[in-house]
Amino acid sequence: MAELFVYGIVLGSIIALGSIGLTLVYGILRFANFAHGDLMTAGAYVALFLVTGLFSWLGISDANFGSLSFGWRMALAIPISMIAIAMLAILLDRILFQPLRRKKSGSVILAMSALGASFIIQMMVLILWGADSLFYKPGVLRPALMLPLGIKIRPDQIFIVLIVFISFATLHLFLKYTRMGKAMRATADNPELARVTGIDTKKIILWTWGIGGAMAGMGGVLYGIDVQLHPLMGWGFLLPLFAATILGGIGNMYGALIGALVMGVAQQISTAYLLPTYKPGVAFIIMILILLIRPQGIFGGRS
Repeated sequence: MAELFVYGIVLGSIIALGSIGLTLVYGILRFANFAHGDLMTAGAYVALFLVTGLFSWLGISDANFGSLSFGWRMALAIPISMIAIAMLAILLDRILFQPLRRKKSGSVILAMSALGASFIIQMMVLILWGADSLFYKPGVLRPALMLPLGIKIRPDQIFIVLIVFISFATLHLFLKYTRMGKAMRATADNPELARVTGIDTKKIILWTWGIGGAMAGMGGVLYGIDVQLHPLMGWGFLLPLFAATILGGIGNMYGALIGALVMGVAQQISTAYLLPTYKPGVAFIIMILILLIRPQGIFGGRS
């Protein structure tokens, strides 16, 4: 059970990257982005193209960093994938969501258009890479470290948790102390007042999509490092992402982190009693219970 708890923290950390981006988008734009899970998929496959394709062609060394399962190729692929998915998220907003907002489309229309964008991303991945599960470095042995209480954990998983919490701390500092971060928080609190006081809301929206996309891209890459890549991996993350966001309080970044960790632990511990295929069902049940008992989430949020 202790080992499942640790694995839940790893899974929850990955979910957190997606849920933070999801809650930022909702906090600024007030709509549920159903394409967010597939932005994670896109990030994972961009990294796959870089690691197994472009960087291999360029002759960049792929020797592992110590006991980690990757080397310089992945170290370079992570930030490039984040930038690529940030640009993809901004592009989606420019060509799809922004015109709908200009037409005063309702939240249901925006959500359905996001669902359509999700399917488009899935189909593009299927066309380019096929439906098989893939690995960044197939056949590589990934030894585990022994921790107290008989817990076994791979160095890759320790790396994932560290990267996630460093990213979260960096985002916290950005939102709290930079001028742009303060403007984003002001816009999330009251968009109309922010506009009246001279805040460039168009630039805020661009930054919101960029940060949310970058976080989603990183989450997809880290999940690929931990497990494997599959065209529907992001779709499978969609329920846990929304459940974590609702649990923490919609629009609350810190609540999204806590909600994601709770969701990851709950899903992993459930495998002690249920088949792993039921993990999305566990996320769905938790989400329903939260909506029934405390719709505003643990830390409060926007309904």
